[in-house]
Amino acid sequence: MLYDVPGRADPIISSDLLEQWNQTIQDAYDRLGNWKNRFFTLDPSSLKNPVRASIKWFGDPAEPAFCLDEPTAKQLCDWGVQGRHILHNEYCEYRIIEKPDSTGKMRPKRVEVTTELREYWTCIAKFDPVAVRAMVENVLGFLPNWEALYGVSNPSLLSPRQREIAFSRLVAGHGNNAELVAAGVPEQPTGALNQDNALFMTHPINGLDDLLYIVMFGAAPYVVRTDTGLKSAIREQIFRQYNVEGLACRHADPAAAMGAQGAAMNGQTVAFDNPVGMYILSFNHRAFWYQDEPVPEEWIRFSRGEKDMYQRLEFGPSDADSAFLDEIVVAVGADTQPLTGGFQLLQQIEIGPIIVVGEPTPVAEDEYVILRTSSEPIRCRDAGICDRIHQLKQQYDTAQNIGRVGPRQMGVFS
Repeated sequence: MLYDVPGRADPIISSDLLEQWNQTIQDAYDRLGNWKNRFFTLDPSSLKNPVRASIKWFGDPAEPAFCLDEPTAKQLCDWGVQGRHILHNEYCEYRIIEKPDSTGKMRPKRVEVTTELREYWTCIAKFDPVAVRAMVENVLGFLPNWEALYGVSNPSLLSPRQREIAFSRLVAGHGNNAELVAAGVPEQPTGALNQDNALFMTHPINGLDDLLYIVMFGAAPYVVRTDTGLKSAIREQIFRQYNVEGLACRHADPAAAMGAQGAAMNGQTVAFDNPVGMYILSFNHRAFWYQDEPVPEEWIRFSRGEKDMYQRLEFGPSDADSAFLDEIVVAVGADTQPLTGGFQLLQQIEIGPIIVVGEPTPVAEDEYVILRTSSEPIRCRDAGICDRIHQLKQQYDTAQNIGRVGPRQMGVFS
């Protein structure tokens, strides 16, 4: 199977580059050998009478909401690059673009949302600097210099391995790739291109390997024994069995894993449809209003993919428009509030991969995976990530207090 590029967003990519991207997918799949079975295939063309499976989730980060509360989650997720780098781990990242209003005050102007895989961009940057530079220009509207991409003036003098390291350091981060970590690449990029803009995803958990893993992890007929026979296991039992309870506390991982498990229980084989990627599958734009009217259509700009496979959304007024993002209101039921950042936007966006399943087949007795774990609810507030989120909250509060000057007190002289 030869996969197209994600979303078929870059039709001019050469056949050699396409082969390199497919090798990247194959390598990620091969590293997950312990999870291979007949209920998952890397080749969707091998499925008999495939049908689309509905696997999707909302893009707003779940962890800060269950660790603290939703208002604090919104506060922290909207806190610039700090919030993005720690909290945007539902395979969807965003950046709030601010501009000065007529008084000089900085206000939110629009939000850039991306679901693009870092491995795809890094693959292109590794083997074809000219192509990745053109991709950046296509997304951001300007041609970056080579120093911004690779830290050198002529990346053609670097080996592919050197280009991968340099690009990852400045633009992509290490993505939990052991070789990049060993080469000293930081977790998150240090350059401005993918900090000042949401060029593509950089959170280490938002990777191709994680996406493959969670679907392959779920693609098995997990069951428990009962007095009346075998019964399909529930989410708590599955995640607890493999000591990954924390994954059950996100939006993405339970949706992907349980969707795959449901197919496996029917004896269906699961596959990523062509092309492999993470896509914006729905957007409830009707929740957003401006001056008692639906937001103008030109304020909703999808890109980086064919229809139904968009990987990018820019939402909000252009620089030429006098309006600002916080003049838009979000109406959910009877509640309305100003749109101040990306968290509220992601609450109205569903994302996911495109998954297909084959025809149902009988499941043999020895194919069932019998679990013996508890069905008690998983206490998400006890998850290890909560410690880091509490630390982020403390950092946020400290940052908000810096520069605040208390009221002047006059000394008394005697």
